[in-house]
Amino acid sequence: MISCTSNAEWTVLFDGEKVSGLRGYKQKGLPESWVIVDSALKTIPGHGVDLISEDVYKNFELELEWKIPKGGNSGIFYFATEKGKYIYESAPEMQVLDDATHTDGKAALTSAGSLYDLIAASASVVKPVGEFNRVRIKVQDNHIEHWLNGIKVVDYIYQSEHMKALIAKSKFKTMPLFAKASSGHIGLQGDHGEVWYRNIRIRKL
Repeated sequence: MISCTSNAEWTVLFDGEKVSGLRGYKQKGLPESWVIVDSALKTIPGHGVDLISEDVYKNFELELEWKIPKGGNSGIFYFATEKGKYIYESAPEMQVLDDATHTDGKAALTSAGSLYDLIAASASVVKPVGEFNRVRIKVQDNHIEHWLNGIKVVDYIYQSEHMKALIAKSKFKTMPLFAKASSGHIGLQGDHGEVWYRNIRIRKL
């Protein structure tokens, strides 16, 4: 369970029993492809729809836990808009992955905890398949940190010249909406197979 210092400051998006403040990407309600199983919000493989927060965020702290099956792949998005057909066209992503089996785990830029395809996680601290991993994403005045299992694995400045240079060398260079929003929705990838999320909460800073 993720610890907290002040429950009053947090907005709980999923507490193990109720989903609040999340909906399907470009949808009005919670998709049928997400179900609650053993106090976790779980995808139904083959029917995936990404989730986004109803609210938008600029400076925030997000905490959650995730687990995946062997070969599993998902992601946590932020600064997402609904202008594109897909969420990844606008939103940077913290990678959720089985590094040991999935092919993306062979490359540092696409390993668990990384800023997907842009900045590699500084350490491999992902837990074995079937165990929950703890995530903390903190954004304050475009300073972004990815934390995985208590370790800070990514630290960068959003929309900086350095980030723009990385984008120019990545697959995102052909996506005009990518990383352009100064605030946006939080997102959970649901179209890449089975994944479990729990203890999802966020607070504005």
